[in-house]
Amino acid sequence: MWAHYKKTFVAMQSVIFLVTATVFFFFGRQWQMAATFFLVMQFSAVTGAVWAARVSAMLKRESRGLVRPPRA
Repeated sequence: MWAHYKKTFVAMQSVIFLVTATVFFFFGRQWQMAATFFLVMQFSAVTGAVWAARVSAMLKRESRGLVRPPRA
């Protein structure tokens, strides 16, 4: 999980910053709304990294041949 999160950290944090700043300035400088967007996006970034690590582990297990194909 941490490997994927580290790999995408800079790009993801840049997008989160831009969206948070846009929400802040576009919706009348309401910091509560911007903070809510920020927290939801941070939570989503971590959740996405966990999910990506799980999918990656599933693909690696399958490619190693732990599950044998049925014989003909």
